[in-house]
Amino acid sequence: MKRFAPLLAAAGLVATIVPLLSATQATAAPGPDYGARKPAWHRCGADTPASYECATIKVPLDYSRPQGRKLDLAISRIKSENPAKRHGVLLLNPGGPGGTGLDLPLMTAEAMPKEVRDQFDLVGFDPRGVGQSSPISCGLTDAEQNMDRPYRKATFGADVEWARTVADKCRAKAGAVLPHITTRNTARDLDAIRAALGERKISYLGYSYGTYLGAVYTQMFPNRTDRFVLDSGVDPQRIWRGMIQVWATEAEPAFKRWTEWTAERSGEFGLGDSPKAVSQTFWALVARADKDPIVVDDMKITGDDIRASRGVFFYPAQAAPFVKSLKDAADGKAPSAAAAATELKRTLRPAEPATDNGTAVFWSVVCGDTGAWPRDPEQYRRDAVKDKAAYPLYGDFASNIKPCAFWQRPVEAATPMKTRANVMTVQNEWDSQTPLTSGQGLHRALGGSKMVLVKGGEGHGVYLADPNSCANAPVSAYLTTGKLPAKDVTCQTPPAAAERRASQAPQKPLPLPSTPGRF
Repeated sequence: MKRFAPLLAAAGLVATIVPLLSATQATAAPGPDYGARKPAWHRCGADTPASYECATIKVPLDYSRPQGRKLDLAISRIKSENPAKRHGVLLLNPGGPGGTGLDLPLMTAEAMPKEVRDQFDLVGFDPRGVGQSSPISCGLTDAEQNMDRPYRKATFGADVEWARTVADKCRAKAGAVLPHITTRNTARDLDAIRAALGERKISYLGYSYGTYLGAVYTQMFPNRTDRFVLDSGVDPQRIWRGMIQVWATEAEPAFKRWTEWTAERSGEFGLGDSPKAVSQTFWALVARADKDPIVVDDMKITGDDIRASRGVFFYPAQAAPFVKSLKDAADGKAPSAAAAATELKRTLRPAEPATDNGTAVFWSVVCGDTGAWPRDPEQYRRDAVKDKAAYPLYGDFASNIKPCAFWQRPVEAATPMKTRANVMTVQNEWDSQTPLTSGQGLHRALGGSKMVLVKGGEGHGVYLADPNSCANAPVSAYLTTGKLPAKDVTCQTPPAAAERRASQAPQKPLPLPSTPGRF
């Protein structure tokens, strides 16, 4: 489930605005110089534009001990080309947790309207522990990085051992750092970037997990929050087990919508002429694959593999040919095998990074942000059994045991959402990774926010991720003027543009999360 920032220049003044934050402090306060000196910018690479600059600043590993161990924080920028119109900096985050964002200024600059682009220096960064920012590793194998584990009585003991092994290996490899790889500390890093850049406030564009990071910043540093766009929202009330479980609950209405769409096209796909018939065809295929795996290229596909592809059902125009191709392959119809293999490799086995860096950061944040994770393996077993019955597509995957059951207790409590935040939230109606109910939860949690909802919109990530989206205009207007709409906005992308989007694979020009295990 994967990616996409202001006027104090004197070094002596920076020291007066960097926050001293205790474990319980909710708002910003003056503090000592943490080493966030003016960045030494340099060209990021010989093969990148000269305008794309990189630098590294130092931030405390533990903000309650600011003079202690430091981490590198890799940052990047592309400055506004119109100083007369420049408003400040726009920090960018693509989600994750564990997503790298250093290259986001390059990607965003290409997609952003000129009236917005003129307003900001675009600032990217690799969050602490990620990429070029003092990266961490747990030494996990490819198999240990896989969190898509269906519940079965016979394999639950192995699942418990997997969860314990991941937690143990992370503790052994990076135990001194793990407690400090959290959303609250990353929000403090955002403020350290602000201080290093000599800005009074920051603006921000965050996707997916980046919406929660942005929301936390608004609560910890409300007086330093400028124009914030939170795109594809994480519900603060669901962190983090609830955000994984929402993949299961919301896959069910998406699946129902798919059966209706596919039944209307029974002549094309032959999967059934009613929603009930389409559903029966699908579940018969799952049962068949569990008994006799479907062979496609070099893969043996089980029913659990098919259920694990729950995200594709948020895109009916991809899901129907996907299921048809699988059914044809199961029936020995070779021409469809290639199509099935292509779709399966995209939805079930996406390319993973060469290391476990992203996975290590994912678990550090997801387990370290909140102490709400059950500690008793039997609780996970009971929940998985119950949720497999209630949400048959993905319920047991979502509720099965996770490494957080064996993680060390968080250093800090989760951030309460009590301070008014005049920000914009943006949401597609049919988002597989941060479903609509999650985006609505974020909107409710942030009093003062205004929501832009794309009715019928499909896909994870809206602004700039879909060039045809009807949400682009109101978001650009807010970033340009700083004025929120008077009320929430619901719009619908024109049918022709929506059809073009629906006929394409669910991939984005921006590196947003699109696979299980990332927000």
